[in-house]
Amino acid sequence: MEQTLVNLNVNPCKMCMPMGSVMALYGIKKCMSILHGSQGCSTYIRRHMATHYNEPVDIASSSLTEEGTVYGGEENLKKGLKNLINLYSPEVIGVSTTCLAETIGEDVPRIIDNFYEENPEYRNIPIISVPTAGYQGTQFEGFFKALFQVVKTIVRKSEKNHKVNIITGPISPGDTRYLKNLLEHFEIDYILLPDLSENLDSGYHKNYDRLPSKGASIEEIAMMGGARYTLELSTFTNKENSPAEYLYREYQIPYKKLNLPMSLRDIDALIKELKYLSGKNLSEEVSTQRERYLDAMIDSHKYNSVGRAVVFGEPDFVYGTVRLCAENGIVPILVATGSKCPELKEKLQEEVKQVAESAFVEQYEILDDVDFQIIEKYAKKWGANLLIGNSDARRIEENLHISLVRRSFPIHDRIGGQRLLTLGYEGTLTFLDEITNTLLAKTESSFRRALYEKYYKGEKIKYQSQNYLENRVFNKIKNRKHITNIQLKDRGKEGSNMLKMDTSTKNTIEQKTKTHPCFNSGASDYARVHLPVAPKCNISCNYCLRKYDCPNESRPGVTTEVLSPEEAYERYLEVDKQVPNISVVGIAGPGDALANFEETKKTLQLIKESNPDITFCISTNGLMLPVYANELVELGVSHVTVTMNAIDPTIGAQVYKYVEYMGVKYKGEQAASILMANQMAGIKLLTDKGIICKVNIVMLKGINEKHIPEVVKKVKELGGTITNIMQLIPVKGSAFQDLPLVSNKEIMDMRKTCGETMSQMYHCKQCRADAIGTLGNDRSIEFSSCKGKCGSKEEVIQELQTCHKSKLLRFAAATKSGMIVDQHFGQVSELYIYEYTNGSPVFKEKRNINKYCTGNEECGENDKISMIVNTISDCDGVIAMRIGEAPSKKLEEKGIRIFTTYDRIEDAVILAASEILK
Repeated sequence: MEQTLVNLNVNPCKMCMPMGSVMALYGIKKCMSILHGSQGCSTYIRRHMATHYNEPVDIASSSLTEEGTVYGGEENLKKGLKNLINLYSPEVIGVSTTCLAETIGEDVPRIIDNFYEENPEYRNIPIISVPTAGYQGTQFEGFFKALFQVVKTIVRKSEKNHKVNIITGPISPGDTRYLKNLLEHFEIDYILLPDLSENLDSGYHKNYDRLPSKGASIEEIAMMGGARYTLELSTFTNKENSPAEYLYREYQIPYKKLNLPMSLRDIDALIKELKYLSGKNLSEEVSTQRERYLDAMIDSHKYNSVGRAVVFGEPDFVYGTVRLCAENGIVPILVATGSKCPELKEKLQEEVKQVAESAFVEQYEILDDVDFQIIEKYAKKWGANLLIGNSDARRIEENLHISLVRRSFPIHDRIGGQRLLTLGYEGTLTFLDEITNTLLAKTESSFRRALYEKYYKGEKIKYQSQNYLENRVFNKIKNRKHITNIQLKDRGKEGSNMLKMDTSTKNTIEQKTKTHPCFNSGASDYARVHLPVAPKCNISCNYCLRKYDCPNESRPGVTTEVLSPEEAYERYLEVDKQVPNISVVGIAGPGDALANFEETKKTLQLIKESNPDITFCISTNGLMLPVYANELVELGVSHVTVTMNAIDPTIGAQVYKYVEYMGVKYKGEQAASILMANQMAGIKLLTDKGIICKVNIVMLKGINEKHIPEVVKKVKELGGTITNIMQLIPVKGSAFQDLPLVSNKEIMDMRKTCGETMSQMYHCKQCRADAIGTLGNDRSIEFSSCKGKCGSKEEVIQELQTCHKSKLLRFAAATKSGMIVDQHFGQVSELYIYEYTNGSPVFKEKRNINKYCTGNEECGENDKISMIVNTISDCDGVIAMRIGEAPSKKLEEKGIRIFTTYDRIEDAVILAASEILK
């Protein structure tokens, strides 16, 4: 499932606001939190915090039930506050609301006032109201909302003091301890809010303190109104939730906001500010830490250049991590946060752009308000090799086999999350080492297989010839904008001798192309013979049904009979005598020519001995092309058609059910990846040897229609000559039998678009595997021996001729020859009218019509179709080789039955009558 059908998060990349509020309040000494909402909310938050911090977490709840939801939860909250005070004896209480309380409109400040009135003995305990509806934001917004409310409630105008207020976002206790040590190192008298250094990462104690025994005290917080300065370590706070901005508005305390010190630039900025506030120079200890970090950057840079990272989590963490990646050569191809934070893109756009351009990476994205479904989609689409964020991405790590560097909150599947360092020179160095080692581990565990798959040369085929490698280098250089036209021209001359193909061979292939009706629209007078010697197929396409013995259908993959190589040779000799201008011998199934290579090879060898000048052409799915490319050249095959519907495995997985390769059956994206890799390698091998390659692409609505231009560009890059974008032929019983068809206009528009890239085929007839004759006149039925397989049809005809003698039926047949149903309904200018009576079909007349499909954009125009339908409104059925969706609907509305077949007209009329008279 690529995207959700409604506006919701399937797997949120965030947690709720109350979670952040409780975390922030845990940094205040002797503070107890109570959630005004259902009991499940506190259980949910306790579970997340306990598994991340590995510390017991106490959270009270007002335990709203159905009654409280309907009539109000004031009594529940007041009772909860009273019980909480009696049990815990807190010095301060934080009341965080939940979705339920906010939805029913609970006025928590009023309830707190009522509680004080009813219980005046508790007025000395500050009770802080924190509005945190889960649907209004994430834990990031909840964290700062709680700090804002704490400052607003507790801070009072006080005498000026020499203290510096330090306000942080949701950082780890380990990073909090780093900040405290750094401030003490500079001998700065500070107030840290919140202080999570001990309460959520304490040492072992025999007795458990149910209240946080450490952290910022109420007395310290009250003094923040008299501080000389405020440093707020957050990039994305605003006037609604920034304690620094509030202190400035109310108490005129100057402030500065700094990014989390997670990159060299941002650490330097913090150190510079602390030097200014303390009046002290940089100590040797801190200088050494910086030098060590610079050395680490140099050590790791050569490994980091392969990094294509997905960075996700809270906005401050994401912003700092992206800046760290950028200055170390790692490209963040996806930057994502679950918070609604459009400022993230504004602040990081140029940063990401610069590092992406330096690594020639074109695709990257910066997104907010996303879930893990979207993150996984882009990670897969753009080939990420690194995830950086919390452990909620572990499912992506498992599904896509992309290593996850765990940081931020929550980390559920590892211990020590509360001690992980990301801040400062030493913390960032540790973080960078882990990122680099993760990339190295991936390389060390996979490079041998990658080299094997890229460079392995089997005994039969040299997958990477020197010429091929030179051409690849040249093509890459050619696309660089700074190469001048003169340089390209000169290099092109040098490269023209790369192919080991003499001029006579090249001229021979060019002459053969001129007389090949499929590769040259001007060769319509030349005929071809398809020899059905290849019944087996090694892939399963969702638009195909492996029932190839279909004498009455005209589409690729069907034949009246399968021939042995010797029978095929006899068939060729017979056709050569009777059909003028035979120029091409093709093998196009009914399975895959290369899945039956021995039969294909033997057939071509027999015919080559008789006529070495005939053009050999094969059609294949391309799976075995790399294996047999050299042998095809030796056999004299000059033209190859490959059906390649996608170059993206995620799209290919929707087209192909499975692939059988080297004795193993593969499915899904693995199957598609193998098939596409072999298709592209095979085409390149052939074109490097001068073979003319055409690529067929079936246009599948809702699957690959937007992807086709990329396929065509790749075909051109591989050296292909022409592409053929084809309509799907629905096959009953196939997975795509009910797939909506693209219109003729959509086909034509796609061909025009792709025609700007390379030549397009407009005259394809989507022939049978046993087709004989010119493209406009298939005579295969004349050469079919049937060999006893036609008995069932003959029995039907004989039975009908003795039954229903008095019934009169009328049929309109689409035919060009006048003998065979061999035309598409939309391409005829006249219809043959037959009457069926007394058990026999009788020709009555021809009716001229204006064909509604001329190959132009107006194909399917309703007025034309309606006129045609009116012309044959007295008929009971229409018999055609194929018919489009639009006329089918019109005919069915008139009660006219439709029969698609490839057969003698008389036999087709009898069989159609049998269906109607059942």
